[in-house]
Formats: sequence, C-alpha cells, structure tokens
Amino acid sequence: QVQLVESGGGLVQAGGSLRLSCAASGRTLGNYVMGWFRQAPGKERESVAGISQNGGSTSYADSVKGRFAISIDNAKNTVYLQMNSLKPEDTAVYYCAFRPYYSDHYTYWGQGTQVTVSS
Repeated sequence: QVQLVESGGGLVQAGGSLRLSCAASGRTLGNYVMGWFRQAPGKERESVAGISQNGGSTSYADSVKGRFAISIDNAKNTVYLQMNSLKPEDTAVYYCAFRPYYSDHYTYWGQGTQVTVSS
C-alpha cells in the first residue's frame, strides 16, 4: 500500500502561482512514476504532469507546458507541482497518483486538493 497526501491548494488570482506537494509513504520501494491529474466540475479527469522516480523523465499536458513544473525529492518521497501564470481554466481539484514503473495504470491516488484561480 502507498499513501499519498496532497497539500498546497488554495485561491489565487489569475497570473499568480501556487506550489502543490504530494508526500508518499508506505511501499514506495522500487522504481515508480508519480503524476498530477486534475478534474474540473463537469469535466473528465485529465493528466497534468508526470515524473519518474529519478526525475530524469517528465511529461506535461500541452495546456500547462511552460507554466507548470513537476519535480521530485526522493529523500522526502515528495513530488511537487509548481504552477505559474495560473489561469481561471486551471481551476480544478488536483490529485497526485503513483504507479510502479512497469505498470500503465496509476494504482494509488491522493485525496485531492482544490485550486481556484479567480479572474
């Protein structure tokens, strides 16, 4: 079992910044991938960014490229999502997720943290 706890969400004006954190605990041994997803009201959940355990591989949704940055601190088993130049359309509940390196499916999910961007 892996437990994920997100923090850092909140209300920010358009153009502002927030940093989300996701602390992982439990069976985090071995290679894994962590990702950030978001779900806005009335919309499907979408992938925002992903990162390999060693930080050597990252991926981003086109909608956030150049504005968001994902990073990982292995000593703390924590993944971060730095969000800059926020837009009202970034408003959503943000979730972090964990999957083993060999799996295509994210197995563990956090409880989510609300990000609201006002215009």
